[in-house]
Amino acid sequence: MHHPEHNPWKVTSEDEIYNNPWIQLTHYEVINPSGNPGIYGKVHFKNRAIGVLPLDGELNTYLVGQYRFTIDDYSWEMPEGGGPLNEDPLDAAKRELLEETGLKAQEWTWLCHMHLSNSVSDEYGVVYLARGLQQFEAEPEETEQLVIRKLPFAEAYQMVVEGKITDSMTVAAILRVQLMINNGEL
Repeated sequence: MHHPEHNPWKVTSEDEIYNNPWIQLTHYEVINPSGNPGIYGKVHFKNRAIGVLPLDGELNTYLVGQYRFTIDDYSWEMPEGGGPLNEDPLDAAKRELLEETGLKAQEWTWLCHMHLSNSVSDEYGVVYLARGLQQFEAEPEETEQLVIRKLPFAEAYQMVVEGKITDSMTVAAILRVQLMINNGEL
């Protein structure tokens, strides 16, 4: 199937609507790919999303529970956070794992990268698997009221299957690790 190599959208004007240390919202007047005028809103993220799925030698994992303001609901997810765009994502992953769970890992495996909501934002995420875990003291940020739950990976996988975990990076990481288990890679 042929796809265009050039951007078919033409921007006729852009206005910054909102800007803070984490995101920028821009309103665009555009000519869409079919040649008609339209509008588009884009949320630009100033940090990279980072996710870490810890997995110990007995195939237990650690989930972080917290109330998420944006969805007005409680969420179970792997340790996640943001890393500056100019920082090595692995360094950010190590920091997030320690901050949220108190864990340090000896082995790190890249699992995937993903665009988290590409219809309205440029948020980009990188996800790692952390193995060879050692427990230290957690250092959560002041905005985080976290509950840490250690559970068998199979139970976390079942939570994804049953729709009890809806965080996109966590769903992707758990499904990817389940494939690795199925393929005898873990």
